[in-house]
Amino acid sequence: MNKNRTLIIGIPLILMLFGLVIYRYGYLRAHTEIASIREEQSMGEKTLGKYVALIAEKPQLEKRLAQLTETRKADDAKLIEGQTLSLAAANLQDTVKGIVSSRGGTISSERVGKPEDLDKFKVITTSIDAVVPDVRALSDILYSIETQTPYLVVKELDTRVRDFRNPRELMIRMDVSALTRPGEIVRLPSQEPGIKGQKPGEKQIKGPAEKEKAGVPAPPPHEAGAPGK
Repeated sequence: MNKNRTLIIGIPLILMLFGLVIYRYGYLRAHTEIASIREEQSMGEKTLGKYVALIAEKPQLEKRLAQLTETRKADDAKLIEGQTLSLAAANLQDTVKGIVSSRGGTISSERVGKPEDLDKFKVITTSIDAVVPDVRALSDILYSIETQTPYLVVKELDTRVRDFRNPRELMIRMDVSALTRPGEIVRLPSQEPGIKGQKPGEKQIKGPAEKEKAGVPAPPPHEAGAPGK
């Protein structure tokens, strides 16, 4: 009787425990895995949606990039070109001298001022002393400078009559400024310092072991009784 009573109580308990084990390690684990899979699927769909949106915006982005490129080119055209400040200043001097000479002016002296910082640009200035034929030539020179591309600005201008008995020729001194954005000088492999006779990019062979490994023949030994060099 006691044995049957134990079985009657034990069997339901065993079944309950078994059910709890199945629920905990079966259903809950499967539910967690399903939730994780759904979350990954949702994230994948969101990422795919972003990629699709970016692909759809590609033509607009390319058009915007082309517009920005053209704007950058137009802005660069307003600047004096030059890899360095010295080259930019030389270009500015040549431009101003060309304008003055084309209007019959004669350059007597020229000099470059100290560059100034302006955000990411540099302001370069050149000073010109010249003699121009008359006031009209001076007016043409100033007009050409102010309407020049790249942009030039006359910062200072001093004029004097060269000969009061014949007040036609003028002695002028003017400071002309421009903006520049010096670029970086790229050193080519052929410009890198190396050993005389060594090709660009060629590794230097040092020591007898490396020479033997590289196949460089060793110098012949001195013969007996022959004087050494």
